[in-house]
Amino acid sequence: MSNAHEDVAEGLRLIFEGIRHLQGHCGTRHRFTIDGRLVGDIGELIAEREFEIRLDRVGRADYDAVAEHTGRDVQIKAGFKDSLTFKKTPDLYLGLRLSEDGSHEVIFNGPGDVIAEAMKTRAGFGEKLLSISMARLRSLNARVEPDQRIPARRKR
Repeated sequence: MSNAHEDVAEGLRLIFEGIRHLQGHCGTRHRFTIDGRLVGDIGELIAEREFEIRLDRVGRADYDAVAEHTGRDVQIKAGFKDSLTFKKTPDLYLGLRLSEDGSHEVIFNGPGDVIAEAMKTRAGFGEKLLSISMARLRSLNARVEPDQRIPARRKR
């Protein structure tokens, strides 16, 4: 076995060790599967712990949770790169930038119509998944009034 292959094998072992840790210690509906749901599940877990939301027990199209203070539907998006995705206008949108060290940044917390207004002229808006830069989301987030945001959970 080549050294390069050993590095890949070790990297995968560590990834799956991390997945097993999340599955064993984070008792939620999330399965933390490697095939496309891992980043989203981690984002939802962080959002649930940080904000006053109640995650759906069963996934719904376009929404992931309900805001506890208003009962409004919440879409949660998370990523490691420089953009997140947006398709249909959710009641509330919570966007998180994840980092390899386990930290995160809240990029956007507020009404989905703030983002929709900025994207409404883009081809495919409302029909297909579009990418929006985190820089643009940060800028839009600055326009959101505090009473329009999902409140943070109180520290216990």
